[in-house]
Amino acid sequence: MTPPKFEAVIGLEVHCQLSTQTKIFCACPASPPSGQSVSEIEPNTLVCPVCVGHPGTLPVLNERVVEYAVRAGLALGCGIRNDSVVARKNYFYPDLPRGYQLSQHDEPICENGSLEIQVKESPKKVRIKRIHLEEDAGKSSHEFGVTLVNLNRAGVPLIEIVTEPDLRAPEEAGDYLRELHAALVALGITNGNLQEGNFRCDANISIRPSGSERLGTRVEIKNVNSFRYVEKALHFEIARQIAVIESGRSVIQETRLYDSQRDQTFSMRTKEEAEDYRYFPDPDLLPISLDEAWIGQVQRSIPELPAQKRIRWESELSLSSADARRVASDPESTRLFEEAIAGSGESPAARRTIAPVVAHLIVGEVARLKESEDGEFRLAPSHLQELAAELAKGQLSSTAAKKILGLACRTGEAVGSLIDQAGLRQESGSDALLPIVDAVLAENATAVAELRSGKEKVLGFLLGQMMKRSGGRGNPEVLRELIKKRIQGI
Repeated sequence: MTPPKFEAVIGLEVHCQLSTQTKIFCACPASPPSGQSVSEIEPNTLVCPVCVGHPGTLPVLNERVVEYAVRAGLALGCGIRNDSVVARKNYFYPDLPRGYQLSQHDEPICENGSLEIQVKESPKKVRIKRIHLEEDAGKSSHEFGVTLVNLNRAGVPLIEIVTEPDLRAPEEAGDYLRELHAALVALGITNGNLQEGNFRCDANISIRPSGSERLGTRVEIKNVNSFRYVEKALHFEIARQIAVIESGRSVIQETRLYDSQRDQTFSMRTKEEAEDYRYFPDPDLLPISLDEAWIGQVQRSIPELPAQKRIRWESELSLSSADARRVASDPESTRLFEEAIAGSGESPAARRTIAPVVAHLIVGEVARLKESEDGEFRLAPSHLQELAAELAKGQLSSTAAKKILGLACRTGEAVGSLIDQAGLRQESGSDALLPIVDAVLAENATAVAELRSGKEKVLGFLLGQMMKRSGGRGNPEVLRELIKKRIQGI
């Protein structure tokens, strides 16, 4: 295969909204108790003189925001600064009420971490340059020829997580974002709702000749809030930049936006040179000073992360890598899996028997039912544990299991009761199945002779006849073995 002429160089900046009860510098709600996002509440009602930037008001730093940032940094292997400062980032935008954003610049709270992803079954370490605190801006909407500003979101706490330019393909960027999202949600520091903008990404992308160490001209794609759209935007931008270079022109440094309807990026503004935000330490806020004892306390609060769970599940519970990854990437799937396994007993052998079946149900039929069911979803961990046990014992066929799972999701009834009501319990006893095997073999002498002569396809026909005679309740594997025992030389 001819090597590609160009190589992509990608770095990501993720803005993660923290799920604190109040905003970063005032007591206004950041997570309304109703469960809605601040952007869904009546505009400009979750505000106060501090977060709308009235002259003479003084911000006060929310300690929980610092704790959440440090928790993220420690989980991602960062060094934690004992002393850092909050700075003013000066720029004008209609939804930035102070005329500057409170952020961090040359003294971020966390630095020099990493996150490991899998690239073609091989591990790849993506370096994290920094994690810093900042406040979110408000939200502008453009209607009827005017711009409306909603400041409910102004002052909601964020952390910005910035990578080194270590990624080389859009799919690597998508894998990194999924892995990071799963880790931050598992840490309990963010709701991670992509649709509400809890987790959004700016992607920096340039291309260079393959084998070159010199970086090309960087283009920034702003505010993409979907893993798939980040990948699609990067694919488009790589192709666009290659076309520009091959036509003899030069890529210009600019900020672009991604249009998901047209599947293309378009220019937002050009950057002839780096923007001068005139950072300086905010005089109204004291430096952040953290002692080692407090950092150690935060370290001890960090739970087992999705990547650690996957390794343990594969080793201890015999899960496939694919199933372990899909279960661990979703908090609700993780909860269902762990509670179902906990209900299977303390025996390691029992847990290893049940766990792969539970995981496969979650990533397969449960995921499908969640998308298709309209009413209340009543599935409990006990349903999965009982269903997996029935499947492991050969008491239920895979087809019947799907039917029972659907009934359990709608009704919440116990699995055993649903199986009995539906008459779907599978028969595995030889005493019950042998008469059926003998009767079908006796009625199909030609097929038996063909099977004896080596025509294996006939086995499926005979098995189908036996399943039909058993009303679909015969265990296919047991029937298969009984056929072989009855026919010499098979």
